[in-house]
Amino acid sequence: MSCDMSEWDGPLHLSDVEERPACLLVLNYGALRIDKLGQIVTPSQVKNRPTIQWEGMDPKKLYTVIFTDPDVPSRDNCHLGQWHHYLVVNVKGNDLSSGCTLTEYVGVGAAKGTGHHRYTWLVYEQTTELKCNEQVLSNRKAEGREKFNAAKFRKKYKLHSPAAGICFLGEWDESVLDLYKQLGVE
Repeated sequence: MSCDMSEWDGPLHLSDVEERPACLLVLNYGALRIDKLGQIVTPSQVKNRPTIQWEGMDPKKLYTVIFTDPDVPSRDNCHLGQWHHYLVVNVKGNDLSSGCTLTEYVGVGAAKGTGHHRYTWLVYEQTTELKCNEQVLSNRKAEGREKFNAAKFRKKYKLHSPAAGICFLGEWDESVLDLYKQLGVE
C-alpha cells in the first residue's frame, strides 16, 4: 500500500472535499480492487459495501468512515454535493460492521448524461467513542443525504485529519435505475 497522496491536489481537485489524507485507502469490492486515485468504475461494480484497508490501520483504534459524491447533480453544477453514500462512526480498525452506521451504504448513482463523478472515501481516526446527534438514514431514502460536508463533520466531532482516502470516478449505467427505485427517486 502507498502513502504517496501527492495526486490528491492534482486534476481531481479533491481538496474541494477535504484536505489530503495521510495514506491511500484501498477498497475491495469483491474481485474489484480500487487502489489508485481516479480509477474508473461502473455503478454495477460498486453497488455493495466494500472492505477497506490502509497503511497504519490499528485494529485497536476507532475510526469514522465517510463516502461522498461532491458532484451532485454534476461536476459543473454541484449545488447538492457532497451527497453522502455512507457514514459510519466508532469503527474498530477496518471492520465496518463493528461501527455505528449513521447513513446506510448505497452505491454509485450518477444521473444519466452528467459525466464522471468523483466518489470520495475518507477515514478519520477518533480519539474517543463518538455519540452523534445526526439523523440516521436508511438505504431506502435519498432525502437528507444532500449538502453534506465531510470537513465540517470532522470539525464538529473533533476528528483527526484524514488518515486515509481514495477517490474513484463513476458515471451512469443501467444499474442506477434500480438504485433510484430503491431510494424512491424516479
